[in-house]
Order: sequence, then structure tokens, then C-alpha cells
Amino acid sequence: MPQFTKDATRIDPYKNFKFVVTWDGQAVAGVSQVSGLGRTTDPIEHREGADPIGTRVSPGRTKVTPVTLSRGVTHDQTFEWWANKVWFWSNEQQSLAANTNGQNMSLADFRKDINIALFNEAGQKVIAYNLYRCWPSEFEALPDLDANGNGVAIQKLVLQLEGWERDVSVSEPAPAKYGNLPAAS
Repeated sequence: MPQFTKDATRIDPYKNFKFVVTWDGQAVAGVSQVSGLGRTTDPIEHREGADPIGTRVSPGRTKVTPVTLSRGVTHDQTFEWWANKVWFWSNEQQSLAANTNGQNMSLADFRKDINIALFNEAGQKVIAYNLYRCWPSEFEALPDLDANGNGVAIQKLVLQLEGWERDVSVSEPAPAKYGNLPAAS
């Protein structure tokens, strides 16, 4: 049975390295890794008094797994600006309002809906998911630094969300075809 409807000859699943994260109508620069989308439903065990031994299991509360976005440290402050809407510390604010300990929260706009789109090898959008009412619960501006290391400094933003669903407006594209390529010389 074919796994793809418009290209029945395709047997390879989509790769995980071509994707774009979007919020506020803009692609977020430099995102190099996104943790998986998941949800867990707690089982509720119960039994009737007349049942000899067995228990029944019903679905309980469903929890959505937080999503972590990672990217290399640059001068782009998009992650930091959003994280600051949830928690912002300022010495100036502390002196203005001593009873708030300098903490302020932007209640009007600290939540965002985001979109994660996956692309095939030809650059065609193949699957997308909408994540709803996200807000940053963790922000790592700088990772551990190591003078003996040999890697990229990665910052992370952990998002709590209230739900996600597949964007059904994105459907499987027709297979990309290209004209005759020049012969190798």
C-alpha cells in the first residue's frame, strides 16, 4: 500500500532537517532544532464492586509536552524579547516599584500561536502544525562555555503550550519535476 497519495512511487519518509518556525507572521531566524510534538493522556483505572479481579481503564487528563527551540547565539534578540514578556528584571524597575522586586510581566501579549512547517528535499511544504497559546517557561541565553570546546554556542527557549493540531490546509504536493539537466562533461 502506498504511503503517499500524490506520489505512489515514493517510499522514503520525509527528512527532519528542512523546517521553518514562524510566529507573529515572521520566520524565526536560525532555529536549528525543535523538539518533538507530543501529548500524554493519563489513564484512570477503576473497577466495579462486582468485578472479581479486573480493572477498567478510561482516559483522563491530557497533557501537552513542552517544545524546545534551539539556535546558535547571534545578535538577534527574538528569543530574549519573548522570554522578557514573561519575566523581565530591571534595576530601574526595581527602584520604581520596590514591592514588585523588579519583575514585570506583559499580560497582554506573552502568549503566541506558532507554526512549524516541514519541507521535502525539493523545498515544498509537506506538513505543518499549529501550536496554540505558547509561552516561554525557560530561556537559556548562553550555554555552558568551555575554552577547550569546539562547538557552536546554542541558546534554548522552552515553550509551554495548550494544544497543537496539524494544519490541514497543507496537503501533499505533487512530485517536483525539473527539466533536462545538462549532461556531465
